[in-house]
Amino acid sequence: MAVNKMAQRNEPLQEKTVNRSKEKLKVLPQEILEDVTVVQLILERNRLKNISGIKNLINLKTLNLSRNDLVDFPVEIAQLVQLETLYLNQNKIQIIPDGIFNHLQHLKFLKLSTNHLNKIPGDLGCCKSLQYLNLSHNNLKDLPEVVLELQNLKELFVEYNRLRELPAKLFENQKLEKFSAASNRLREPPDEVCAGGLKQIRSYFSQLRSSEADYMKRVKTMFLGSSMAGKSTLCKSLKEKQTVAVDVKDRTVGIEISEMKIEDFRFLFWDFAGQEEYYLTHHVFITPQALVILVIDLASYRTEDTHFTNKVGFWINNILMRVPDSVVLPVGTHVDQCEVDDVRDKKKDIQRRIQDMLEKRKECLERRMDNLRENTEPALFCDQSSKLDELTNHNLQVCQIHIHNVIINFQRHILTAVQDKNIFPNVEKKLPHIYQVVESTITSLIKDKEIPDHGIVSVNELLNAINHKGSFERLARDDLKDILRYLHRIGLIMWYEESTRLVGTVFVKPSFLITLFKMIVRHDLVEQLQSIPRAVLMRERALMKDKDRWASHFQTKAILYHKAMVALTKNLLQQTDSPEVKDIVEEIIGGRNEKGKLFNLLEHFEIFLALKPFNPLNPEAKEFKPGGKWEQKESNVPSEAYLFPSHLNGIEEVSRRWGEDKKEDLCVRIYFLPEIPQGFFHRLIIKACSFFSSHAVGSGRCHVVSNGKHLLIKENKEDDQNIEIRCRRPGRDGFRFTWDFILSIISKIWKLLVQWPGLYHCLRSPCPFPGCKVDFDWPDMEGTAEIYEMVKDDISTCCQGHNHPTELIFPKTPSAPESRATQNATYITNYGNTAFGPTSMTVHHQRLDS
Repeated sequence: MAVNKMAQRNEPLQEKTVNRSKEKLKVLPQEILEDVTVVQLILERNRLKNISGIKNLINLKTLNLSRNDLVDFPVEIAQLVQLETLYLNQNKIQIIPDGIFNHLQHLKFLKLSTNHLNKIPGDLGCCKSLQYLNLSHNNLKDLPEVVLELQNLKELFVEYNRLRELPAKLFENQKLEKFSAASNRLREPPDEVCAGGLKQIRSYFSQLRSSEADYMKRVKTMFLGSSMAGKSTLCKSLKEKQTVAVDVKDRTVGIEISEMKIEDFRFLFWDFAGQEEYYLTHHVFITPQALVILVIDLASYRTEDTHFTNKVGFWINNILMRVPDSVVLPVGTHVDQCEVDDVRDKKKDIQRRIQDMLEKRKECLERRMDNLRENTEPALFCDQSSKLDELTNHNLQVCQIHIHNVIINFQRHILTAVQDKNIFPNVEKKLPHIYQVVESTITSLIKDKEIPDHGIVSVNELLNAINHKGSFERLARDDLKDILRYLHRIGLIMWYEESTRLVGTVFVKPSFLITLFKMIVRHDLVEQLQSIPRAVLMRERALMKDKDRWASHFQTKAILYHKAMVALTKNLLQQTDSPEVKDIVEEIIGGRNEKGKLFNLLEHFEIFLALKPFNPLNPEAKEFKPGGKWEQKESNVPSEAYLFPSHLNGIEEVSRRWGEDKKEDLCVRIYFLPEIPQGFFHRLIIKACSFFSSHAVGSGRCHVVSNGKHLLIKENKEDDQNIEIRCRRPGRDGFRFTWDFILSIISKIWKLLVQWPGLYHCLRSPCPFPGCKVDFDWPDMEGTAEIYEMVKDDISTCCQGHNHPTELIFPKTPSAPESRATQNATYITNYGNTAFGPTSMTVHHQRLDS
């Protein structure tokens, strides 16, 4: 063997790649270990617990061991001195011994994410060529100092650890191009700064070096709970430091914002309305690292399942899904209307049910984890296992329920909670002095009426006003943007730089932004429509009978006409006492040829679906290329009407178009734990219908058509809550397109899921055999090309013994090639182009009629 190796060393090496992924390997095959020509070895998604003999592969440059069962770091890797790329992510490695990395002088890429590491060996610093390092999803409390020695590092990822601080020296390395430390609860720099990216982090440390630092103790405090639970009363009483009565007619519409100070802590109060109509916008403003005060009306509470679910469980679940590491303080109100024993019993019942609810969720996650481990091919479910492990480690802290009777006692209770380092470990944050100076300057501009009452200003106007007012050297535009990002994330101002139509606008008063939302997203919208006076209608060229038609169509079809929205908003805005607000009515509403800021906001947050959109083609666009981006002339023209899916009632039109479900339909279900988030399905409908022009929508149903293929999206809110995607079974040549159609909807669900990090989901296909209740679990989904290879068997068998062609259960390339017509198909909608599958078609001219 030694002679052969020497001989092969002296000959030109024939580089060889070996891919043995997804083969259930428990040991390395001998034929691999004897082949020293192997330069790339891919062993991901197997069951390897060790890799004995790997040292024989002396020419190995790339080694992929991701998604295996490694607990001990393979020490033989130290002898692979030619190694340049090493994947060890998604294993169970706890310790990396010293004396490994000092032998890997050529290592450029190292992925150690999703393990159980709490330290990194110092000899990693010997890897002077290292350019990529991923340590995310581990248990690191401090960023390893050895990372600072890696001067050629270009990409560093340390998300989902337990870091509190990042060293300034790290960002002096100008070669570092990509960095992320999300979900660490950082104090220095704060998470809100890190979210701005590498450029803002460098700016942060630069500003700290050039000026003194401020230590801020600010807590965003969100008041949640059912309608009339007493949220506004509690919020206003805290601010006034005495009990304040709030009349029923003054209950919160949308969200109200205020601020107060208790000792050296500043509290930013967000009072969320409890009516169901407002839930659609709650997720936009509920942010991490906040104190959530869950207000419960004890007078109306009953120790029954439905009462707990509606008044407590619903809110706990939504907080858990949206901000899973939050702190929740339940508060019982209206105790003066209860007997003493009644209060005690209800308090005990709520506390017990909350605990049971959290434990049940944890048990469900662990049960699902066990099911994946027991699967015949657990390596195919590594990503799902990692997600389950992450969710199990999320720590939603629910404090003991507080019975509110004396406001001063409640103030002390809140203060005690935020002072507890175990509950709020990073409540004090270190900021450059300029951040506080700019914030104070903006506050001063508002107080001195140098910013309009509505608080809507352009970025340039705000920059000029700050530089004119501020007691500091001239602030640069980029520095202002950094500070605006921070102030936006903590909720003091709103600036939506991700929107091309809103990037130039700053909402210095978030309360007025909420007022804009309240114009349309409100529980009494029909009554407001009917109250529009004749004078306002006439100015909009409408008649008194029009508002009855508007109200009727909204109630029956969930459609609100553009003219109705304009008249309604103008009427509400003109009721204000501020002349400055009246002056910007046109800017907020827009004109016949341009949408105003209100419509851009509602569109940005996917509150409605524009009907009959006007999307003219760009005559100067480049030649169309299938699979590429279709260049359109961006239009900001108002639509004639808007559909609000959250207000839909019937399903008649969907049922008429779709017909009955058929047992031969291709069907996929996405299951959600603990439940489907409020507003999730409505936003999915908007995303789907914005892409596929032929559609019908109903309550919990959506029917879309593409290239003559029909697809149904259905929300099932029974015990096992799921969204079902169903498509008619195609002919032999149509499976690829049909699965692509289904996958396009799944991809939109994936995009939405990012906003609910505490939500668990899994894909399953029901067994098509009549009466069978068994589901087929989908393996991890990766790139588009790999999806069709994720299940290689031609026949899939359920645990009840029912056999089915795999393409009925999972996306799979049929064993017989599809026809040329299917392979070269491009499907074009009036929203752009959709190219499914390989194609070489070129479009020189097309009509996109509605």
